[in-house]
Amino acid sequence: MDSGLENVVAAETILSDVDGQNGRLIIRGWPVQLLAASAAYEDAAHLLWAGFFDNLPDVAGLAARLAEARNAAFALVRKIPSGLDTVSFLRTGWSLLRDDESLDTAILLAAAAPVFTAAAVRAEQGRPAIAPDPALSQSADVLRMLTGKMPSEAEARALDAYLVTVSDHGLNASTFTARVVASTRAGLVSASVAGLSALKGPLHGGAPGPVLDMIDEIGTPENAESWIDDALARGDRLMGFGHRVYRVRDPRADALKAAVARLPGTSGRLAFAEQIEKAVLGRLAKKYPARPLDTNVEFYTALLLEALGIPRAAFTAVFATGRVLGWTAHAREQVAEGRIVRPRSVYTGPVPEPA
Repeated sequence: MDSGLENVVAAETILSDVDGQNGRLIIRGWPVQLLAASAAYEDAAHLLWAGFFDNLPDVAGLAARLAEARNAAFALVRKIPSGLDTVSFLRTGWSLLRDDESLDTAILLAAAAPVFTAAAVRAEQGRPAIAPDPALSQSADVLRMLTGKMPSEAEARALDAYLVTVSDHGLNASTFTARVVASTRAGLVSASVAGLSALKGPLHGGAPGPVLDMIDEIGTPENAESWIDDALARGDRLMGFGHRVYRVRDPRADALKAAVARLPGTSGRLAFAEQIEKAVLGRLAKKYPARPLDTNVEFYTALLLEALGIPRAAFTAVFATGRVLGWTAHAREQVAEGRIVRPRSVYTGPVPEPA
């Protein structure tokens, strides 16, 4: 028995390879660093969905359909109850979509994610939702709908880098959940809602916000070492460090660090974060010499999303905007497998005695 399933191979996949020992992530043949530096959201969608939908158009055609679908999703915003947090708003909005295994549904899921996320954020701010602009790319429109300002090309490219980087990552908790649901032939919406529900947990998709809380509490470089020592003495977890799979540095961390560095006006915040990172890694190596604890994706995710003006409460939903590409691709791959996921369990409860 392996209660965390770490040593259980549950699927063969062509979508991504996570090499935790060597710190390598490959998404459909592309090293994540190269994909983050060169691909847009629409490219990643096409890459992950290729071969799973017979009617998949080329990248330009897919971009046009995503733009149209954002408008269709916006028409549903008024049907979502008010007063929900961002993830609940997104989850409820997704549940309104037609639930089947078609390309149309995959596109609408991906297009609706930023529309519902932006509407939820603006509702929390007491502002009206902003309608999509089909002339923009997905990432540019995400930022415009969230912030109310037209993003620069550098900002849109930075968000592309993030969404592409997190689009798929092996059989993580949310992707495995999506595959289990898909194996019942429940539909892409059900699989994605299930994936989002798993992502919502703080041990999976909720870490980037607390990274910023940590940086803000440290305040200045001079406070870093004493703050870290106090946190470790209390037994606190230092967010942005350590990973269930990676025994070395998370390759996504460097991909996102490079994306932050390309944004104007981030050099000071980035330099401060690098000082904190160095101090944390030194303290962790000293306190836990036998445990491989290195920087993970959340550390530089936090800096990137902050630099783009995305509120911390929206981080998980923005993550889902990227990861839904992987969830839907894995769901289609699981359906092609044609077998329902049904592991066994070992009963350890009481046994009735014979009469």
